[in-house]
Amino acid sequence: MKLQVHSIHFDADQKLIDFIQKKVDKLETFYDRMVDGEVFLRLNNEGVDNKTVEIKLNGPGQKFFAKEQSRSFEAATDLATEALKAQLQKVKTKQTNGRA
Repeated sequence: MKLQVHSIHFDADQKLIDFIQKKVDKLETFYDRMVDGEVFLRLNNEGVDNKTVEIKLNGPGQKFFAKEQSRSFEAATDLATEALKAQLQKVKTKQTNGRA
């Protein structure tokens, strides 16, 4: 899936971008009609959980979104992909039940 990664006010290293791409690509096993997506990485100034990850995925006529905060971008990405996984499974269940 084509994924754009935007790091706000810092430069994300390739290792982090590859990690995010790999995690988001795994979501295609739950819903394979994704077209593209965007990821926004932000550093917040306050608190311990100061790293925010926002993931937006686009499918045909559908948009999926998750925003999570954690101590690291990897942990926030894990949380966000889990939230998206639940959304994708819900949509797929509705679609398969509608056809039955």
